[in-house]
Amino acid sequence: MQAEPEVTFTMRSLTPRIEPRLDTPRAKNLALILLAMTQFVIVIDAAIVNVALPSIGSHLHFARADLSWVVNAYTLTFGGFLLLGGRCADLLGRRRMFILGLVLFSLASLAGGFAQSEGWLIVARAVQGLGAAIVSPAALSIITTTFAEGAERNRALGVWGAVAGAGGAAGVLLGGILTSGLSWRWVLFVNVPIGIIAAALAPRTLAESRGDDGASTFDLPGAVTVTAGLALLVYAVVDAVNVGWGSTATILRLAGAAALLIAFLVIETRQRHPLMPFSIFRLRTLRGADIVGLLIGMALFSMFFFISLYLQNVLHFSPIKTGISYLPLAVGLILTAGAASQLVTRFGFKPPLITGLLFVAGALLWFSQVPGTGGSYAADILGPSLLAAVGLGLSFVPVTIAAVTGTEPHEAGLASGLINTSQQVGGALGLAILATVANSRTQSLFHAGVHNANVALTKGFDRAFLVGAGFALLAALLAAVLISSRDSRAHAEAAHAGDPAVATAPAS
Repeated sequence: MQAEPEVTFTMRSLTPRIEPRLDTPRAKNLALILLAMTQFVIVIDAAIVNVALPSIGSHLHFARADLSWVVNAYTLTFGGFLLLGGRCADLLGRRRMFILGLVLFSLASLAGGFAQSEGWLIVARAVQGLGAAIVSPAALSIITTTFAEGAERNRALGVWGAVAGAGGAAGVLLGGILTSGLSWRWVLFVNVPIGIIAAALAPRTLAESRGDDGASTFDLPGAVTVTAGLALLVYAVVDAVNVGWGSTATILRLAGAAALLIAFLVIETRQRHPLMPFSIFRLRTLRGADIVGLLIGMALFSMFFFISLYLQNVLHFSPIKTGISYLPLAVGLILTAGAASQLVTRFGFKPPLITGLLFVAGALLWFSQVPGTGGSYAADILGPSLLAAVGLGLSFVPVTIAAVTGTEPHEAGLASGLINTSQQVGGALGLAILATVANSRTQSLFHAGVHNANVALTKGFDRAFLVGAGFALLAALLAAVLISSRDSRAHAEAAHAGDPAVATAPAS
C-alpha cells in the first residue's frame, strides 16, 4: 500500500506543505515519467529548430551567416551553464532548481515563438539554453538520489537514456511536421504547455533533496570563471567553422577560454567550499566516463547533422520525409536502451559500453560509403541507422550509469552536470571539427574540377563520417583503459544481490 505523503508546516505560514513520499514503485514510476518527459523536451529542442531554419530565416530576414546562431545560442548557454546548474541543484535544492529551470525554459520558448526580429529570437534561444542547463542536471541528479544504485537505478537510467537518445531523432521529425503543418513558431510554442504542466506536477511528484556537504556559502568566483570559460570555449568552437580555426578571433577566444578555466582551477584549490570539489575525481570510473561521454557527443551530434543534410540536399527529401526517415533509428534506440539497462545489471557497465561504441564506429564507417549519385534511403541509410541505434542505445545508458557510480548523495548534481557538460561540449566540438573536415573536402573537390555538387557534398560528408568513426573507436579504446573493470563487476554483483551500496570504495 502506498505510504501517506508527509505533511510539514513552515514557520511563515500555517498552510501545510505536502512532501511526496517516493517509497513505492508507483510513486517512483510517476517521478521517472515526469523527469523523462522533461528531458525529452530539453533534448529535442537542440534539434527541432534545424528543420525550421529556412522558414525562420525568410520570416525574420536573417543574414545567411547569422542563421546558425539560432542553434548556437542555445548550445552556447546550455553547454556553458551545465556545471553551474548541477552544483546549484546540490546546494539550493534539486526539485527547486528543476522547477525554476522549467519555468525559465517555458517562458523563453514563449518569447521565442513571438519573436519579431533576429536579435529577439537569438536572445530567447540563449535563455532557453540557460533554462535547459538548470533542468537537465537537476533531473538526472533527482534520478540518482531517488533510485537505489544497482538494478533499480539501471532501469531508471535505461528509460532516461532511451528518451535522451531518441530525442535528437524525434526533434527532426517533430520540427518537420510543425514547420510544414503550422508555422516555425510552433517548434517553440510546443514547449510551453509541456514545461508548465511538468513544473506544476513537480511539487506533488518529486521529493526535495540537496547535498549535505556542509557548504554554507556559494563559490561565486568559481561559478563566474567556469561558466565564462565553458561558454567562451563553446563559442570559439561553434564559430570556428565561419571564421576559420586559424583565425585571430578563434585563437584569442580559445586562449581566453583556457585562461578562464585555468583561473577556475586555481580558485577551486583555495576555496573552503568549492563549486567543483576535486575530490570527486578520485573516482576513476567517473573520470573515464566523462572523457568517453565527450567523444560520444563528438560522434553523435555530427551523425544526425550530416545524415539530415544528405537526405535533404542529395536525396531531396522534404522536411517531413526527413523526419520520418529517423523513425527506425529512434525506435531501435529506445528498444536497445531498455535492454542496455538489463545488460548493465547482468554484466556491469563496461562490456555493453565498449560493445555499443564499436557498433557506433561500424555504423559511421558504413555511412561513409553513401554515394553522391544513385543513392537511396533503403540501400544506404536504413542499415547503418539501425546499427547506430543499437550502438547508441548500448552506449548512452552505461556511460551515464558509470558517470554517477560511487558518488556520494551530495555529489549527485555535480556528477550529473559533469557528464552532461562532457556530452554537450563534445557535441559542439565534434560538429565544428567535422563540419570543417566536410567543407574542406568539398571545396578541394570543386577546385580540382568536380562540377557535380551532389558528388562534392557527399564526398565531404563521407570524410566527416570517417573521422566520426575514429572518435567512436577512440572512445571504445579509452573506455577499455580508463573505466575500472572492478567497479563494473562490483556494480553487477551488487545489483544481483540487491545491495544499494555499490562501489563505495572505487578504484583510483
